[in-house]
This record gives sequence, C-alpha cells and structure tokens, in this order.
Amino acid sequence: MIEHNFPPLKNDRILKAARGEPVDRVPVWVMRQAGRYLPEFQEVRARHDFFAVCQTPALACQVTLQPIERFDLDASIIFSDILVIPQAMGLKVEMVAGVGPVLPQPLADPNDLARLVRPNVNEALKYVGDAITLTRHKLDGRVPLIGFTGAPWTLMGYMIQGGGSSTMAKARSWLYKYPEDTHKLLQMITDIVVDYLVMQVKAGAQLLQVFESNGDYLDDALFTNYSFKYLKQISKRVRNHLKEANIPEVPMIAFPKGATMNSLKILAKDQSYEVIGLDWTVDPTEARKQLGPNITLQGNMDPCSMYSSQDEIVDRAHKMVSNFGKTRYIANLGHGILPDTPIPSMEAFIKGVHSA
Repeated sequence: MIEHNFPPLKNDRILKAARGEPVDRVPVWVMRQAGRYLPEFQEVRARHDFFAVCQTPALACQVTLQPIERFDLDASIIFSDILVIPQAMGLKVEMVAGVGPVLPQPLADPNDLARLVRPNVNEALKYVGDAITLTRHKLDGRVPLIGFTGAPWTLMGYMIQGGGSSTMAKARSWLYKYPEDTHKLLQMITDIVVDYLVMQVKAGAQLLQVFESNGDYLDDALFTNYSFKYLKQISKRVRNHLKEANIPEVPMIAFPKGATMNSLKILAKDQSYEVIGLDWTVDPTEARKQLGPNITLQGNMDPCSMYSSQDEIVDRAHKMVSNFGKTRYIANLGHGILPDTPIPSMEAFIKGVHSA
C-alpha cells in the first residue's frame, strides 16, 4: 500500500452516507462546484487554457479548493475533465469558448479505431494523480476528495460525435450498424477507465464517481448492453485491483443521467455501486420506493432552480431532503451547477440541506 501520510480526515459524513451509516446531518456537494460561477475560477481561466489547468497539478489543486474555502461543503472533487481519457487515447480535444469541448477529428467509422492508442495511464494521466495527492495534503482533512471518470458509453459518444450533441445520432447509429466494433471500443475505454480509477485511489481519492452523462440516449435494452455491462465491470475490476494491492475499498457512485427508472433499478439491484446519482427529472419518493433501501441516493435539485430567490432555494432544498430522507442520502444538484448561478444561491442551497 502506498503511504502518502495524509492528514487525518475531520469530516467523513459523505463516506458514512455512501456506506449507509448514520450521519449527524445530510452531506452535500455540487457537481462542477469548482467552475465558472466562481469569480476566483474565472481569474485562473483568464490566465490559463482549460486543459492547462487540468494538466498542471498546482492549478488543478488551487481551483479544487476554491469552493471548499468559500462554502460549507462536505466533499471536494478533483478539478479535471472526463475527456482527458480520449486525449490519452490519441484524440485531440479542445475547449472552445461558447461551444464547449470539441474533438476536431472524431471517429467516423470502425476503421478509425486503429488511430486509438492504449496509454500507460500512470504516465499519460499522471498529472491527475499528482493533483489528487497535492490536494489531499492541502485539504488538511477538512473533507474527503472525490475522483471521477466518464463512463465508456459517454466517452464513446464524444469520440464519435466530436463534441456534445442534442441527438447523439452518430454514436447511437454505431450501436445498430457496428455492434461488435462498439463493444470493442467500449471495452478499450473500460480497460483505461479501470486503470485510471485505481490510479486515482492510489493517489489519494476517497470516493469515486462515474459519470454516465449520456444515459438519456439509451432505452432499457441499450442501457443494459452498452452501459450497465461496462459500469458493472468497472466497479468489479477496480475493487479487485485495490484488494490485490492491499488498498482499502472506496465507495463508488454511478451517475446515469437521464436513465429510465427501469435502468436505474437494474443498476440498484446489482449493487455494483454504493451510490446512484439521480438527475432532476426523478421523483425522490418514487426513487426510494423503486430502488430499495440498500442503496444510497444522490441528487437531485434542478440546477435551474438555483435562479429562484434565496428563500425559495432554502425551502426547495429542505423539501428535497425531506423527500429523500436523511438515511442513505447525499444532497446534490441533478447535474452540474450552471456557469451564471449566483453565489448566494449556492449558499442558500447548502443552508437548506444542512438545516433539514
């Protein structure tokens, strides 16, 4: 086991909630909590390219800590991007202002799989591990640090579409035109994701989240075959690798955004992940009823509700906690915080959760 001599953890609420243990209050964090809604983040971005921040451990650490310095949060999440994996596989990824991530040379057909490389993750993505280790020390045990990755289907979508998409038609067409090559690509990505998550834990990550951000483009059959199959494999293999290395397991979160309730039930029943993240379209009471008592739920306030008045946000967050219940629950938004979210809204959201 690697010894980093990290400071002792002072707030373990989120780890307890993930494992189903009692907590004194509901833990809360927010996806993209280190981001454009913070003026201090904008100052860093004014001087540095997005991926330069990701690839410079001191900068990634700095922006990871920004929301922790400002808000009463119960977890930090390392500043990075899911598309560092396609980059490591040999695809160019650019962050274009006003557009988002762009892959100028996406995969057009299965012949393009030959362009992909199988990286040594410990070398190609070492900067993420270094940022995690540095951040663990700088956090000084205030809150746990979350590591993350994109799920294989979500990464495949970007690699074929060349960026975000409202239909994901090119990527989805592969599922029907090239099923064997689709599985080949998904397995290739899965192998890298496994190594990447293990590396993050070895570097100091105390919780892992797998973002299946394009879950809403899959029906139940497609979800089972092209998403769940690989999500399950990732969890099993990561845990096995950690066990072999004599490293304690860390809780794992799957966030299949937009997945149907049936797909969520498949994931919950398997119990590959201690936590399932829910987007804002899912009813908390129904989720509790359908997904059972042995899974921790995370979510799921509408990010756009953060434009309400502060009093309304406090009330909405308070009601959300009441609907989910305080056991096996981690409060969050139902997707990443939006770039122009007012700072007082974040404060009101956290206040509403913690006062419930």
